[in-house]
Amino acid sequence: MQQITTTNPATDQDIATYDVMTKDTAFEKIMVAHQAFLQWKAKTHEERGAYLRDIAAALRDASDALAQLMTEETGKLLRDGKTEVELCAQIFEYTATHGPTVLADENRTHNGGKKKGIVAHCPIGVIYSVQPWNFPIYQPVRVLAANLMAGNAVILKHAEICTGSALKLKDLCEVAGLPEGLFDVIIIDHDTSDEVIAHDLVRGVTMTGSDGAGRHIGQVATKNLKKSVLELGSNDAYVVLADADIALAVETCVKGRLYNNGQTCVSAKRFVVADAVYDDFVDAFVAQMKNVKMGDPKEDDTQLGPLSSKEQFDTVHQQVKDSIAHGAVALCGGDPGSETGQFYPATVLSNCTPGMPAYDDEIFGPVASVIRAEDDEDAMRIANDSRYGLGGGIFTKDEAKAIDLARNHFDTGMVRINSFGAADPNMPFGGVKDSGFGREHGGFGMKEFTNAKAIFLP
Repeated sequence: MQQITTTNPATDQDIATYDVMTKDTAFEKIMVAHQAFLQWKAKTHEERGAYLRDIAAALRDASDALAQLMTEETGKLLRDGKTEVELCAQIFEYTATHGPTVLADENRTHNGGKKKGIVAHCPIGVIYSVQPWNFPIYQPVRVLAANLMAGNAVILKHAEICTGSALKLKDLCEVAGLPEGLFDVIIIDHDTSDEVIAHDLVRGVTMTGSDGAGRHIGQVATKNLKKSVLELGSNDAYVVLADADIALAVETCVKGRLYNNGQTCVSAKRFVVADAVYDDFVDAFVAQMKNVKMGDPKEDDTQLGPLSSKEQFDTVHQQVKDSIAHGAVALCGGDPGSETGQFYPATVLSNCTPGMPAYDDEIFGPVASVIRAEDDEDAMRIANDSRYGLGGGIFTKDEAKAIDLARNHFDTGMVRINSFGAADPNMPFGGVKDSGFGREHGGFGMKEFTNAKAIFLP
């Protein structure tokens, strides 16, 4: 029987081994989920919300254990894991509070306004959720909360390296009283995953991950006429304009590049700086990156933990080496040691140009790409010179200008002004171009996998 083993990236010690499920076992779980859905869809939004609040309470009760497990499986800083659990609890509570209004029937008219109509947002069935390892609880929760409120069931295929976190989340939902089968975890290979997408009882597919994986899953879903939501990678540009507060920009950009050990889809990754302030920004930015404390992710004073796996470490280091081979200059970092664990130092690359990974691709680790722009207009041009379009940031003292650039010029799904952050339950989350399509959070995610049913009254 095929097995997978999870490993602690800080110590390189194995954690646990799990059996990979057969297709028949996975399909049985889909059948059970569908039966649970048939009962769940009959409940009101308010009744579903009560379960979501109970799950939020169960998450908070298990916060320490969950954070510890996430740190062991992925190298996430322990304090960030606790923050992640609290965010997940808030997502369940937000969904429970706002779901009944977001999903309420809408009164419309038809026949030129002479007759009444209703738009009902109806659940559709079993949703297949494919999620990555960088936020082991948050990634599945943002799908789970929205779809439970909508009336759907969810089957999760999590990243192998955080299998324990996935199973712990399932257990907590059951402890909180969620009906059996309504949320389940399948441990399967990629071929079986494709067959799950094709299963008649799977009505939608949502996936977070790389654009390469997104293309594959999106194509399989489309072939089988299944709606999909894809939240893919990015190389988000944070633009530092000529009138920016440089101290604020530097502090925020360091945080934005190192958050979650640099392994976040909406991390600040490319730093596009107007020529007038380039030297001041880079000098201060490099100085702070050099002083970052890397070490045990369980220690309170650690600022940078390990990458999530040996595979991730090798990928990041190869991207850095390829960029340097194409002319990038390492202003700090880029030369990891040989100690135990998958630790990669905070790295700043300058002279980043098209044709190198540091400019074109997503580097999923603590590596910053600095790009000099001639002026503010050129900075926005460079920011949009990407196949991705998830998020980005603008630093300027002129808020009106920043809002105009964000709304009318920045070709992304999200823009931060003079700040950095990952996600908020009340704001939509998602991107454009190769960063995918569809939205989560902000109420939008609750409707992604519903049937907007038109009911015409005579």
